[in-house]
Amino acid sequence: QVQVVESGGGLVQPGGSLTLSCAISGNPVAINIMGWHRLAPGKERELVARKTRGGVTGTNYADSVKDRFTISNDADKKTVYLQMTNLKPEDTAVYYCYINAYTFRTGSQDYWGQGTQVTVSS
Repeated sequence: QVQVVESGGGLVQPGGSLTLSCAISGNPVAINIMGWHRLAPGKERELVARKTRGGVTGTNYADSVKDRFTISNDADKKTVYLQMTNLKPEDTAVYYCYINAYTFRTGSQDYWGQGTQVTVSS
């Protein structure tokens, strides 16, 4: 069974940096999309960054995080990272890792992590 588990959240001062990790287990045959969303109190869930395998969409970022956040993955695609720099209080949210992965048993399916809290405050 495919599972994704986030880690790396915490409290950071404005202007600081933090890197979130997302461990993927269950050995999916292929990962079509990997990305990060966030949910802040009183706001709708926001796509922060997304990376697709092949296709024309490539890598996308929310305008609010462009040039500050970077999504990447390790070579075997078992870990997805979100490197966050120059953090602002408005980046405070629960961050969720998301993948769309294919297995022979379930086909293509979305998988979400449980979320990790990021708090930007002095």
